[in-house]
Amino acid sequence: MVQSNKSDSSNLESRTLQIEQLSIDTIRTLSMDAVQKANSGHPGTPMALAPLAYQLWAHEMRYNPSNPSWFNRDRFVLSCGHASMLLYSVLYLSGYDISLNDIKDFRQWDSKTPGHPEYRLTPGVETTTGPLGQGFMNGVGMAMAEAHMAKIYNKNNFNIVDHNTFVLLSDGDIMEGASHEAASLAGHLGLGKLICIYDDNKITIDGTTDLSYSDDIELRFKGYGWDVVNLGDVSEDCTKIGESINDAKKVKDKPSLIVLQTHIGYGSPKYQDTSRAHGAPLGEEEVIETKKIYSWPSEEQFHVPEAVLEHMNFSQKGESQEKEWNELFEAYRSDFPEMAKDFEIAMADQIPDDFAKEVPAFPASKGSIATRVVSGMVLNEVAKKIPWLVGGSADLAASNNSLIENSGDFAKGSYENRNINWGIREHVMCAASSGMILHGGVRPFAATFFAFTDYARPAIRLSSLMGLPVIYVMTHDSIGLGEDGPTHQPIEHLASLRAIPELHVIRPCDANETAVAWKVAIQRKDGPTMLVLTRQSLPILDRDVFSSAEGLAKGGYIVSKEEGESPDAILISSGSEVSLAIDTQNALKDRGLNVRVVSMPCWELFRSQEQVYKDSILPQEIKTRLSIEAGSDFGWHEWVGSQGDSIAISTFGASAPGPENFEKFGFNVSNIINRLEKIMI
Repeated sequence: MVQSNKSDSSNLESRTLQIEQLSIDTIRTLSMDAVQKANSGHPGTPMALAPLAYQLWAHEMRYNPSNPSWFNRDRFVLSCGHASMLLYSVLYLSGYDISLNDIKDFRQWDSKTPGHPEYRLTPGVETTTGPLGQGFMNGVGMAMAEAHMAKIYNKNNFNIVDHNTFVLLSDGDIMEGASHEAASLAGHLGLGKLICIYDDNKITIDGTTDLSYSDDIELRFKGYGWDVVNLGDVSEDCTKIGESINDAKKVKDKPSLIVLQTHIGYGSPKYQDTSRAHGAPLGEEEVIETKKIYSWPSEEQFHVPEAVLEHMNFSQKGESQEKEWNELFEAYRSDFPEMAKDFEIAMADQIPDDFAKEVPAFPASKGSIATRVVSGMVLNEVAKKIPWLVGGSADLAASNNSLIENSGDFAKGSYENRNINWGIREHVMCAASSGMILHGGVRPFAATFFAFTDYARPAIRLSSLMGLPVIYVMTHDSIGLGEDGPTHQPIEHLASLRAIPELHVIRPCDANETAVAWKVAIQRKDGPTMLVLTRQSLPILDRDVFSSAEGLAKGGYIVSKEEGESPDAILISSGSEVSLAIDTQNALKDRGLNVRVVSMPCWELFRSQEQVYKDSILPQEIKTRLSIEAGSDFGWHEWVGSQGDSIAISTFGASAPGPENFEKFGFNVSNIINRLEKIMI
């Protein structure tokens, strides 16, 4: 009898190992075949990491393929997005809405399986990755959001916020400087629910990593304050991988890094452990030979055993996990009805109708005020109505006016607070802000000097690509910041950021436009908004004389109308130069010229208006147009036309008091009049 039990146990273990290996090899061969069919892609990493992917998706993670957006799921981020076929294969096998035909359409037009994972396009993809390091930083943001929400909403034994963020890192992710920002911040904050797995395969496109890289990764991450485990060369041992992941889950006070040495192109007779397996198909003959190594049907493409589909499909388990959580949440609702309501409102980012009720109007009698100062005032009024609004600055809160006054600092042990001290880390600030929105339940803003968007542009671009409503607060917007000089004075930044699709760049001209800009940013749900604000004080326009600042919501509007039926010319401006345009308009009256002044704080919003509205602001028959903006003139041709001109800056700025800079660079009434008269001849 004892012998029989041993035999049954042995048979069960044998069958388990058999289906595990079958599943792993299915992931490998699907990846190989998809890359080969597309004649494009990265097969080597999916081949190497198939055992890890199998262990995670079959045994370690909580998720529901039938409802990919279930809140309390574990998040998985493939930071090395070039290995996308690893993710697509395991999503398909686990039961997500991805078909075998989608796998066959890898990297093809209008498919669910693009070359790098894209958020909203493929079910189960948590973020758009590809540029290395971005996914790592997104993952830090997800873990920050989880920690924040858990501290606020979890009560007694009701842990309604309780999940991990898993991030898969490559050598490239670790080499990118962005990884330092991400790891340093995560370690400082003690983000215990962040578990990163480093695929240490020692191969990049150009060859072995020792060509350029010899870091002691264990020592480096321990120095950041991480829990680090180096598993060595056990990439085929699912048991040891699973044990290390479970050990990492038990570490509550610091993030975890699991170092896993793998063999890129595993099983390939010619290309295992070589750069040739990294960024190109193996070739039809090598695919066949590799399948033979796996004891796989070598001539058959996209072979998926039914036993693997049955074994790996997680739908029933996932639905059970979600049902269990739903029952927990209903019990939570019964005991904490107000907290449950607040949780659902935050998750839906449900902006209250009166969120801007306490935002003051700014009468002209108040004189002049910097738009960065007004921004801070508006932020604090809005934050009272939107408690899930969180954010901070890259060590410039006092200059950016980005501090929420009725909250403390988000820190280890104080995750409930709303002020995030990002340190001098602009890149992770913006990328982690995207991660926070991707997680859900928080609405972040990120602040720094406008010139320093150079350090964060990749993250800003990806938030635009994903359609994430991050709010960027960028101050010190021009040569007007003065003595700090050209290193800090943005020149080309407005033009280059306006070139990013779906990013709304708003440069308000006074206090009231700034208040409206915040309202527009808060209400936008389909993409990021950047507020570009002044260091120097600007006059508050008398809105009893000039048009309402609500016109900002349309991107451009007539701020000061011409006298008579039709203007002789149109001055178009944004930000601090709008008041200068109005001064010029007044001076031109003495010369008998009838000029319209248009404030155009946001090109993107104006561009989206109906043509009839755009023509009412910029009539097509009025060809004499002059733009006035303290930055590059690149792009202004769209609004001034072939017969118009621009007062702009085509060089870098200078270290001098702000008013002197404006004068020296030609931003004065006399120069504007001279330029306008030239194009009117």
